[in-house]
Amino acid sequence: MIKCIAIDDEPLALQQIAAYIKKMPFLELVAQCQSAIEAKAILEQEMVDAIFCDINMPDLNGMDFVKSLSVPPLIVFTTAYSEYAVEGFKVNAVDYLLKPFGLQDFQRAALRLKERLENTPPATPQSSAAGPNSDNLFLKTDYRMVNVHISDIRYAEAMGEYLKLWLENEPKSIVTFLSMKKLKERLPDHFMRIHRSYIVNLTKIREVNKNRVIMDSDTYLPIGDLYKEEFQSYIDTYFLGKKS
Repeated sequence: MIKCIAIDDEPLALQQIAAYIKKMPFLELVAQCQSAIEAKAILEQEMVDAIFCDINMPDLNGMDFVKSLSVPPLIVFTTAYSEYAVEGFKVNAVDYLLKPFGLQDFQRAALRLKERLENTPPATPQSSAAGPNSDNLFLKTDYRMVNVHISDIRYAEAMGEYLKLWLENEPKSIVTFLSMKKLKERLPDHFMRIHRSYIVNLTKIREVNKNRVIMDSDTYLPIGDLYKEEFQSYIDTYFLGKKS
């Protein structure tokens, strides 16, 4: 599903865009915003793939709003003013819908959006500025690119097409559009997949108790059946003492 928000200062126009989004089986409406300022607040809290954005709005117009985003989602502009079209494509907009537009026009733009997203690889560690031997990853979260030190990663948790990265001394996780496979390819050997939903930094493990890895007093991660043998082999390698 393509998560998107609709932005328009006219309530009827906003309702129309929201209704069209709900008719597209591959679009998911995350929020409806009546200003760019309201949309910025949403982007700080939610992962968004695309924005349907009016241009001519008070306080902060849609064009300036998009330009203010360091890593903007995909954009479809909606406006009653055709003179904005050229400027819209200068900021790499996927499409430009001239009001009034109908469902067929909206569907065309939505399909272009889907095609663009499918043909654009997600922000992965391989495409970051950091080299393959670096201790850094650049990952997209919200509308920002964040620099993550690999040595600070405690564990990664799968959430469908997204990952949560839990870092040392950070109470909140980083959520990014990335697969477990892609992340594992970039991580050094002391990271191991212990479950279909978890990759752990082996140096951060506090305790192993039966079929669980204990990271701290509040974090217990399961060890999946498919990963038990490899994990046990690691434990045996570093075990000191007499086995019972």
